[in-house]
Amino acid sequence: MAISSPKDKYGGVWLIFFMLGLGTLLPWNFFMTATVYFTGRLKDSSLDVSSANQTEAAGEQRSVLEAKFNNVMTLCAMLPLLLCTCLNSFLHSLIPQRLRVMGSLLVIMFVFAVTAVLVKVPLEPLPFFSVTMVKIVIINSFGAVLQGSLFGMAGLLPASYTTPIMSGQGLAGTFAAFAMICAIASGSEMQEAAFGYFITACAVIFLSVLSYILLPRLEFFQFYQERNQKQTTSDEEQNSVSLMNRENKDEAADQKIQDVSMMNIFKKIWILALSVCFTFTITIGTFPAITADTQSTLADVGSWDLYFIPVSCFLLFNLSDWGGRSLTAICMWPGKHSRILPVLILCRLAFVPLFMLCNVQPRLHLPIFFHHDGFFIVFMILFAFTNGYLASLCMCYGPKNVLPHEAETAGAIMAFFLSLGLALGAALSFLLRALV
Repeated sequence: MAISSPKDKYGGVWLIFFMLGLGTLLPWNFFMTATVYFTGRLKDSSLDVSSANQTEAAGEQRSVLEAKFNNVMTLCAMLPLLLCTCLNSFLHSLIPQRLRVMGSLLVIMFVFAVTAVLVKVPLEPLPFFSVTMVKIVIINSFGAVLQGSLFGMAGLLPASYTTPIMSGQGLAGTFAAFAMICAIASGSEMQEAAFGYFITACAVIFLSVLSYILLPRLEFFQFYQERNQKQTTSDEEQNSVSLMNRENKDEAADQKIQDVSMMNIFKKIWILALSVCFTFTITIGTFPAITADTQSTLADVGSWDLYFIPVSCFLLFNLSDWGGRSLTAICMWPGKHSRILPVLILCRLAFVPLFMLCNVQPRLHLPIFFHHDGFFIVFMILFAFTNGYLASLCMCYGPKNVLPHEAETAGAIMAFFLSLGLALGAALSFLLRALV
């Protein structure tokens, strides 16, 4: 007789997964938000000129470190993210879950504490650039392990418990975009604003640590953890009996039995894995490389020009993306075996030419077809909403297409393909921007 699962009292487990999801992407979003602060500290003092006639020309010059910061930052973020997510897919069974999650959170919190301190410490551009890139590598490496571990943990629970992770990640981007707008509105110095960003990030990560400490004490989470352990033990006993009955077979056959599990799991979820990969390839290939260079056509001067990209691009994207991710908590259509889902994901390819034909500046090749800001805003809402909703469906369905004891591995594989999509999108963005 099957034992019914206990209730998730007060939505405690759901809220903790939401908090942990927020903690996975908030660090990276805060680094992106503070780009102006970082590039400001990389300015080369040798470019300063005393002549009034040369001041404007000098203002257009940028040091090599300042000019290359965004490209190198993206590279230092995506490669470790991809590599560590891949490693986590294979090594998650060798390293205890608690060590992976708690260790990652503590390391990230320490890096942000160091970053906050360095705001007040004067450094030359080259050392500051080097230290910043090392911090980005560390944050994204441990962030990848944390993300893969969380999706693996969620795979042991009902399908709806992947939603709070995706929703929390969506809120991370919204929070960072809102902070950027507040900084513009306040008129405060970017250095002071950056200090506030990093202290805030430390506080949020600390709350994530407390949340994870509380998680194993909740009855709902304990039930599914124990059920998974019992299932794993049962499978090991069956495998042991099976191997004893095959004593006369050679060792190569036994090794094949043990090694085939990862491939078997991938065969069950490959459509969903490739779907989430394609979703984020299109998204990152377009946003923000193309969308952030779009200019308003409603007014040449005034505050709308100042707020157009922060509001219409970053804030609107993150709010719509968050809404799409959160909708899967109450609606999960199409179903996990439906062919409509990958078709809808392929249809998102249409957003690439739509954004390229907006008022992206500077441009060399394509004409401007969608002049009015309203087109860009509508495209952005649909683009971000479908990204959040369809990606969340894939991440929810992946672990549910395999056996219960395979769910954690399936979750880790899905997290790897999510990261692969981010990396491919970052590479594709250079090509798409050059074609505009």
